Amino acid sequence: MKSELNLIISPEEAYNEQLFQEIVRRKSGISKGENLVFRPIRRSLDARGKRVKVNVTVEVFSGQVPPPLAGEARRYPDVRGKEPLLIVGAGPAGMFAALRAIELGVKPIILERGKDVRSRRRDLADLNKQHLVNPDSNYCFGEGGAGTYSDGKLYTRSKKRGDIRRILEILVAHGAREDILVDAHPHIGTNKLPVLVENLRKRILESGGEILFNTRVSDFILENSSIRGLVTREGERIKGIGVVLATGHSARDIYQLLLDRRVQIAAKPFALGVRIEHDQQLIDRIQYHCKVDRGEYLPPAAYSLVQQTVLDGKQRGVFSFCMCPGGFIVPAATSPGEIVVNGMSPSRRDGKFANSGMVVAVELEDLSAYRHHGPLAAMYFQQEVEQAACRAAGNTQTAPAQRMVDFVKGRPSDQLLKTSYQPGIQGLDLHAILPGFIAKRLAMALPQMGEKMKGYYTNEAQLIGVESRTSSPVRIPRDKESFEHPQVSRLYPCGEGAGYAGGIVSAAMDGERCAEKLIAKYAGKLA
Repeated sequence: MKSELNLIISPEEAYNEQLFQEIVRRKSGISKGENLVFRPIRRSLDARGKRVKVNVTVEVFSGQVPPPLAGEARRYPDVRGKEPLLIVGAGPAGMFAALRAIELGVKPIILERGKDVRSRRRDLADLNKQHLVNPDSNYCFGEGGAGTYSDGKLYTRSKKRGDIRRILEILVAHGAREDILVDAHPHIGTNKLPVLVENLRKRILESGGEILFNTRVSDFILENSSIRGLVTREGERIKGIGVVLATGHSARDIYQLLLDRRVQIAAKPFALGVRIEHDQQLIDRIQYHCKVDRGEYLPPAAYSLVQQTVLDGKQRGVFSFCMCPGGFIVPAATSPGEIVVNGMSPSRRDGKFANSGMVVAVELEDLSAYRHHGPLAAMYFQQEVEQAACRAAGNTQTAPAQRMVDFVKGRPSDQLLKTSYQPGIQGLDLHAILPGFIAKRLAMALPQMGEKMKGYYTNEAQLIGVESRTSSPVRIPRDKESFEHPQVSRLYPCGEGAGYAGGIVSAAMDGERCAEKLIAKYAGKLA
């Protein structure tokens, strides 16, 4: 017999296994002598009141063995010798496109400009310690994409784009904890993601797919407005039934190549600002209404803030982005001469600091001075801000920083706070580095956010710049139904880099759907 319980309990009752079992038995009305198996299937935290509660939905099985939480194991056929599908990029969009291609009997060939996930670590160490930026191997480029060395947030609102549960189950099958199937805001953690990425790669290779690392695409093979293959930097020509273009949001050379080859692209709004770093205990006290610390059973607190601002008659949103409880800030530049910061956290989220992007919406009408760059207007704007930050900081990866109240009041920060950002920070006037409309809107919004979240606006927090890779500044158009480029047949723009996703899960779903639609139309039509 199977039944379902909906519980509202304390964090200790939810996360202390013995207490949880006692509560479930009592609520289910089943005696201790009976054969009872139960498991949570949905769990969410409610910190809106003075006392934090946990909403838990539990499946209770009496005298019955429950089916696997992650469903039945998927079968991946051997696709050696099958017709090839080309995928540019080994991020979540590219890897899930490859897995789906295998399921459908087509051989994926992934071309990845960066290194495998383990080799990539050495370049990240050089970036953090020696300030050396490798344009092909960094926090954005390499196996697993920008998501590998990140918090591994799996929450998405993109429910119309595909089967979220399916993506999560595939992640569990390749090493993620089953908790991601239960928690309302699941995450994996930067320390866990590399192993999972390796397991996804092994699955692709064992099934006969190929992954070509250190392989940058330098040109497209175009015939009669149709893409028939790719040319690598070394001059190798690789052909396939079509191309899933899943490069991620920082492949500026690909955007330039598309423009040079007269493939239709368009400038796209995005957001730009800073990372804000607080002590995690302060965020815990604010969010959980506790006087000392959050206690043993509550996770490090997160937050989400948004504030509308009006400047020169234009309304723009200022909002938190990619909030990382118990995390750290990392250098995410993809070329020398740039400073870009991003945030991440390990699976336990047990770091001293909380950080979040705090960014301002940038609309195309804000970029009139960049119109001569055409479809790359937003990209050049983004790049110039990153380069200005680097010049101001002495052409190293040491990041410009300013304490929060000092920034709002336009005064220098004589002494900065400790930080998680390993390359180091230096006190600079962020108003002189950020575009005027960005800095002014941030200064307007932060005190108002402090009214919403008492204690957030404080000089015991600091701004570290710049947070600029929030999303792609370019959109590669595609048909709404077929997902195919409207001008170039067999080309399927995909994921964050094309402007159609905003995180690991949404990118993975988009990769699957692009592979499905390409194969449905062109499988068996290689010639």
